[in-house]
Amino acid sequence: MEKKIRLAVIGATGSVGGAVLDVCSRFPEIFEVTALAARCNAKKLAELGRRHGAKLLCLTEPCAGWQEDGFECLTGTKALSEIAEDDRVDHAIFASSGVAAIPALQKALSRGIDVSLANKESVVVAGPWVMPLVKRQWQLRPVDSEHSAVWQCLRDAPKEELSRIWLTASGGPFRDFTCEQMKDVTPEAALKHPIWKMGPKITIDSATLMNKGIECIEAMQLFDMPAERVGALIHPRSQVHGMAEFVDGTLKMLVSRADMRLPAAAALAWPKRLAAAEKILPPLEPSQWDLSFREIDEKLFPCYAAARWAGRVGGAMPPLLVGADESAVRHFLNHEISFMDIAGIINDVLEKYSGSAPKTLEDAIALVGEGERAADELCIKRRNV
Repeated sequence: MEKKIRLAVIGATGSVGGAVLDVCSRFPEIFEVTALAARCNAKKLAELGRRHGAKLLCLTEPCAGWQEDGFECLTGTKALSEIAEDDRVDHAIFASSGVAAIPALQKALSRGIDVSLANKESVVVAGPWVMPLVKRQWQLRPVDSEHSAVWQCLRDAPKEELSRIWLTASGGPFRDFTCEQMKDVTPEAALKHPIWKMGPKITIDSATLMNKGIECIEAMQLFDMPAERVGALIHPRSQVHGMAEFVDGTLKMLVSRADMRLPAAAALAWPKRLAAAEKILPPLEPSQWDLSFREIDEKLFPCYAAARWAGRVGGAMPPLLVGADESAVRHFLNHEISFMDIAGIINDVLEKYSGSAPKTLEDAIALVGEGERAADELCIKRRNV
């Protein structure tokens, strides 16, 4: 009997963390959950710990005096690095949002253990300080459905054969709107994603297509591709999640149901594949396939255009973009700016920046905060006009 793979799940209480743990529960003969980490949801974290038999729990922002009987409990963001370096962990899954887990990601990669990643900021903000730490091919495996799809298309292909990468977007709830209709979009309407069930921030990013632009920047880092060879298409049915085009003109695409457990399973079990069709959900039948695509209208989705520009320019632009978007989405959800103001605020932040490119990871993380503060000021000004 093969030794079980001992997992640490950072971001265990979120939707991606839930998908990972669901896979683990269906294949207990393969996976052992050792450590779980979350930001502040102590009750849910303890419930998950008991359900999955974890030994170690971590809250990065705990309430005073937090402890849970039967567990080794750690607190604070630095504790994530302790988990990444714990010799009871063979594979670390990074499913949290934000930049707090980047040092732990670096520790895990430097230690040489397998890493599954569903944290955009880790690569978009910190790619130059994260990607060089990857010690072997596919030690770092993407979990986001689009990047997982491209990765699965490339698993056995030499890098020099890859010509172009295509990500897909459902287009969100407003893919058939006009620019005039976009002016009246409310937070309530934007939170109704037609395909995926996600948190508020990523749902708004999906409605603006900012998430797709950021994912293009992420793909550039993950697959070492220049901006002009990474693109995205609207695919309303969300059946094709990504495509790889090769130098001979052929194209591979990954078709599956829109369910995060599938890319999670692919990352956790590599180089093997799990019997997910039997234990998770059946595949799409040919009669259900819908392979329709269309170009993204950058006038209708200016956030996508802003992210693509930031990816081409590089330097300070990607971390500033991440910070400015965080602020603008928050103000939109609070009914303080309009839907179309989101792109305007972000573009203003990028255009007004006159500093230098980050030289260190600390510089890059600081730029995220700078972008957020600059956008906060602009949002307040617009609200008061």
